[in-house]
Amino acid sequence: MKTILVSAVALIDKDGRILLAQRPEGKSMAGLWEFPGGKVEAGETPEVALIRELEEELGINTWSSCLAPLTFASHSYDDFHLLMPVFACRKWEGIPTPREQQTLKWVHVNEMRDYPMPPADVPLIATLRDLL
Repeated sequence: MKTILVSAVALIDKDGRILLAQRPEGKSMAGLWEFPGGKVEAGETPEVALIRELEEELGINTWSSCLAPLTFASHSYDDFHLLMPVFACRKWEGIPTPREQQTLKWVHVNEMRDYPMPPADVPLIATLRDLL
């Protein structure tokens, strides 16, 4: 089974809410809510990949120094294994804007279970609850 490395972030606003993105129609797991991020390409660190993905997907900029390692997810799906380092970020430039037909929503951690998520993301809710 192939292992895919994906980097994700919990963007935390000044009110302690976390940004979730809904996967658009046409993508695998369409309709599920997830933390922003994406695949780590060859030659990239998870931080560099995340900075690139945030600019591409949301039009915001941040820096490695603003990405605090939080936890990771390791989950086997039917056709691949996902390994996903997750960072917390409280500082960025710009306003998150959907650039890939995804829907965005700022959510308090105690409301996150109301949003259906991919299986790899669900266990991260408890970690975020403990952090916030």
